[in-house]
Parts: sequence; structure tokens; C-alpha cells
Amino acid sequence: MTSTTAPHLPASLAINGRHVSLDPRDPGFVQDPYPAYAAIRQASAALGGGSDFWWEQYGHWCLSGHGDVSGALKDRRFGRQILHVTSHEALGWPEPAAHLGPFLAFERHSLLELEPPDHTRLRTLINRAFVSRQVERLRPRIAALAHGLIDGFAARGAADLLVAYATPIPVIVIAELLGVPPARAPDLLDWSHRIVAMYQFRRSRQIEDEAVAATVSFVAFLREVVAERRKAPREDLVSTLIAASEEGDRLSEDELIATCILVLNAGHEATVHALANGTRAILDNPPARAALADPQAMPGLVEEVLRFDAPLHMFTRYALEDCEAYGHRFRQGDKLGLLLGAANRDPARFAEPDRFDAARLAGPHLSFGAGIHFCIGAPLARLELEVALPILFARLPGLRLGAEPRYRDTYHFHGLERLDAAW
Repeated sequence: MTSTTAPHLPASLAINGRHVSLDPRDPGFVQDPYPAYAAIRQASAALGGGSDFWWEQYGHWCLSGHGDVSGALKDRRFGRQILHVTSHEALGWPEPAAHLGPFLAFERHSLLELEPPDHTRLRTLINRAFVSRQVERLRPRIAALAHGLIDGFAARGAADLLVAYATPIPVIVIAELLGVPPARAPDLLDWSHRIVAMYQFRRSRQIEDEAVAATVSFVAFLREVVAERRKAPREDLVSTLIAASEEGDRLSEDELIATCILVLNAGHEATVHALANGTRAILDNPPARAALADPQAMPGLVEEVLRFDAPLHMFTRYALEDCEAYGHRFRQGDKLGLLLGAANRDPARFAEPDRFDAARLAGPHLSFGAGIHFCIGAPLARLELEVALPILFARLPGLRLGAEPRYRDTYHFHGLERLDAAW
């Protein structure tokens, strides 16, 4: 086994053929995972074949190349869940711990965890709110919100932009889209952060208990909102989903509530990271600022922001059947990790992948996934970045980093702890 301890690589990284030992909580990896991805990809390539490797700490195979990850995201032999085609008993898995009951009850109805036909039914309903023409109507509101936030801190000459700017924009937009009072944004953020912590590496019993408590509180709050909208509908997503249910589209109240929680969690968590990571990338690459003043260049800049430092680095899939795939024999229930962050830096797909290039036109990144689980909120996330980034830099022309940003230890998410800036 060869141990890689070069300064730019995580101290815990060790590669032995296609077997990799790498602690996802290694501080070096948390702060910059890309050198490790490159070393793993090079080791796999040297052996021939695909970009597959066994990640010891996770205990399953992973894919890191753009072609492999893109293909696996669309591969119907693999799914986000497995219990719709088999059982814990058949797989030899233990039954879930009883204390996780409220969380699992919510997750069971989550669009992100479903496969067809339930996934198809729910996604069709939610699409009504997230098609591009619907989302575009939010452009003036996002701009007004961005200006209002900057009005509140511009005179100070310094701020943590993660807290002051990147976090409130997505959560307030999603709250208003759902029809939830923006004044409840702190509660929504707290519940969301505790719920999504369930998907981090090495979760503890404390994390589980906090996620369950947050789920119970979130569900109770949304039941009140749903009851109010049944009496007095508005032009919001909750009212739209209630109407769809009453028109016979078979949406239960539990599904409705799980959908609202997912929209809030997924709709703000990744966008907060994308906005903060993107701001940091532009500050580190001054030539990119020119694109911020050119409306024609902005869509390309947004895609590069999403490619260069993706907010989510791993999706997992279950093998829905015994199959040969990606160089391995999978048994039903086996897990496969798809490394979006690594795929977005694949030199076989992107020239000079570690260089931020605002004018890059070389094909699609995978930050929104692909296939039937492609992020339903992608049009909204793109719009928020397209509106909020130019306003920030135009309003604060002297914007610069006030301290070296540090990333939060929350893998498989990849987002900053703080973004201290001055102007």
C-alpha cells in the first residue's frame, strides 16, 4: 500500500490499486477535496477501465469520472431507494431503529427517495411550480431582496456574506414560494439543518435525535399551514398541491408535507452553498468579474460556478437487481457512490478543470444530477445565482476577502463555514 502525504493531499489518503482509504472528515479533504479526487482518478486510470474505486470508510464502490457518473445517474438498474422492490429481511438488513420512526415516515414520502411510479406522479405535480416560465416571474423579487439585504450591511464595510447574503436569499424565496411566512425563516433553517445532517458521514445518535425532533416540529408546523390553505387558498405551492390533490391526482397529506419539506431543504441548502462558493471563486479569480457586468455572459458564468465548486459532492444509488456494471458484479441492495464534485473536475471532460473559466463552454456539469432525479429546482437555483451575484459585486465594487474562507465539515455537502469579506 502506498501512502500519499504530499502537502496538497489529505494526510489520511492511502491508495492500494482500486481500494482507497480516505477519511471524509480529514481536515485537508474538507478544505480541498479536489487533489484527492485527482489522485484517485489517476490511480484508477493507471489500472485501465473506468473511474471506479472502493472507498473503505463508506464500504462501497464509487465512481469519479464524468462519463461514469453521468451514465450511472441515468442507469435504471440503480435507484435512490431499494425497499420498493425488496425488503430488509430479503437483503439481510436489520430493521430501522425505532427512534428514527418520525424521520423515516417523512423520508418514505420524499420525492428524492422515490422511484417510479410514485416518483413520476409527485414530480409531475411539483413541476408546475418549477418550470422556467414560472420561476422567471421571481426575478424582480430576488433582485429586490438582494438589494434590501445589501442596504442593511453595506455601510459597515465588512460582513460574513454567508450569513448576511448567501443564506437569506434562498430561504426567503423558497418560503414565499411555498406560502410560508418569511418571518419563520429562522425556524425553517434550524429544522432544515438538523434534518439534512442525517446525510453526513458518521452521524451520531445526537444528530439522529435532533433530526427526529426537527422533523416532528416541521411536520406539525406544515400541518397548520396546510389546514389554513384548505380554508383560504393563495397563489403558492402549498395551495397548488392541495388543489391538485382535490382534483384527483392522488396526493396524500403526508406526501404533500414531505414534498414541502423537501422543497425547502433542497431548495435552499445547495443554493446557499452555490452562492457562497461562487462568490469565493469569483473573488479568487478577478478576470471573472467582467462577466458579471455582461448579461449575455452570466448564464455561462453561473454554470462555471456550479461546476467549479459543487455544493453537493456525492449521491448514492442502490442496485435494484443483480447486475454487471462499471466493471463490477453488483448484488441487489449494494450501494454505489457517484462523486459529482470529482466528475465536475474530470480532465477527460473539461480542459484544465481546476481553472475557473467564466467563458467555459465545454459541456454540462453534474451538480444538479441527471436522469429522473435531476434537480427539480435547477431553474430557480440558476436564477438566484444569475440575479444575486451581479448585484452583490455591482453594489460593493471594492469587494474582497476579509479572511481565508474555510469549509464546513459536513461531507457530502461542500459549503463554507463563513465568508468574511470587506469593501
